[in-house]
Amino acid sequence: MDQKRNEKPILKIKEISKAFPGVQALDKVNFEAYAGEVTALLGENGAGKSTLMKILSGVYKADQGEMYLNDVLIQPQNPHEAQNLGISIIYQEFNLTPNQNVFTNIFLGREPMMKGLPGKLGFVDKQYMRRNSEKLLAQVGARFKNDRLVNSLSVAEQQMVEIAKALSVQAKVIIMDEPTSALGKEEVGVLFNIIRDLKKQGLAIIFITHRLEEVFEIADRAIVFRDGRWAGEVKVAEATPEQIIGLMVGRALDRSQVHESHASTDEVVLKVQNLNRKGILHNINFELRKGEILGLAGLVGAGRTETARALFGADRMDSGEIYIDGKRVEITSPDSAVKAGLALVPEGRQTQGLVLIQSVERNVALPNLDALSPNYLINRGKMRQLVKKFVDVLNIRTPSLDQQVLNLSGGNQQKVVLAKWLASNPKVLILDEPTRGIDVGAKAEVYDIMNKLVQQGIGIIMISSEMPEILAISDRILVMYEGRIMGELSRADATQERIMTLASGKELQAV
Repeated sequence: MDQKRNEKPILKIKEISKAFPGVQALDKVNFEAYAGEVTALLGENGAGKSTLMKILSGVYKADQGEMYLNDVLIQPQNPHEAQNLGISIIYQEFNLTPNQNVFTNIFLGREPMMKGLPGKLGFVDKQYMRRNSEKLLAQVGARFKNDRLVNSLSVAEQQMVEIAKALSVQAKVIIMDEPTSALGKEEVGVLFNIIRDLKKQGLAIIFITHRLEEVFEIADRAIVFRDGRWAGEVKVAEATPEQIIGLMVGRALDRSQVHESHASTDEVVLKVQNLNRKGILHNINFELRKGEILGLAGLVGAGRTETARALFGADRMDSGEIYIDGKRVEITSPDSAVKAGLALVPEGRQTQGLVLIQSVERNVALPNLDALSPNYLINRGKMRQLVKKFVDVLNIRTPSLDQQVLNLSGGNQQKVVLAKWLASNPKVLILDEPTRGIDVGAKAEVYDIMNKLVQQGIGIIMISSEMPEILAISDRILVMYEGRIMGELSRADATQERIMTLASGKELQAV
């Protein structure tokens, strides 16, 4: 490590600034990355991390400042030019074409041509693409075929395609923007082994994450941004989590206060009996009480998201019964689910929860148009009043209600999704990975919102792949394995070891 620090940086960023309407995203920031080293770039959502990486990768142009790669001034005008310079980026939100297959996505824009006349006529060498994509997928631990359509893959599998796509480019610098956000523990381990191999090959890795445990496992240095400015740099081996959090948020966070004593009752708000979906879900039975947070744990592919989608009518169930407040309801679509009192904050907020090019106001109002237009004409005053109420309640940081959601930070985008469903006055709120890809400060805000909602009597089902989170916030925990509920744990009885035992398909041993 010390030897690396005595060398010249492979990448040097000097005094970079970037402004958007109403927001100074970056203010004269400096950044360096070294060959054979992992540099963690940290900060709350809106701190400027992704903006800097988009400037580096040619998506945005800086307002001022300079960037050097191997002491040569660079000014990439687009992502293709950045790739040619040796800079590859894996985005948090996927950059894939869903209606094409995996191997086409991996080589998209860089398709190899066949030799000879066929190549001159424009014929692509698909055999080369198949063969090499298969090797890349094996390298990231993927178990799916390379001819699968991307839209048939899970979020975790799509993330693997993104990683394979980045590895297919001969890069000097690889930027990973939340690459583990949708991966299970085993898949994260595979990725980290890949990163260690890339370090040995002399590549510079820039690793953006909100999971501090990952920083201490894989990073050599950590650079922290706050409010668009450089806030500090530490050697990870010499740092503590509290030190890094202090740099990120400018205040101390008491993690022990995540869970509050919820005033749940014995009154059942949601009852699910024998829910089945052929080949996917098998005899799902559980109850949710008013004022309770029910955690849904399990490994990637265990059926947690599929359960949520079936309950919300997004996927059709083959059999089963659903009761709200003791009354059986027929849920055949998301519309019927909303009318029954259910709301779902989906796993992929940008692809499933928001209309990115629309305003904050329109996104929040969208599922509430029936209430806002009793005479088939939208009451604009009433709509604006409703939206402003939840923007204030959830502390959504936006220059105005007319701001495009696309321009908000990840944490504020998540709160817009929460706002639109809370405005529908639900009895049951299903949260699928509610803190995925948001910073520690925004996580604390989401937890606070959840605690306040259950105090109002709303029942919450929370799906999370983060074990500490599921343990910290849940009153009870259901653990799934291969589409089945393997067991139920009370808050007092739940431990990481017991959850992992059930999540691996094993029965708990009697004490």
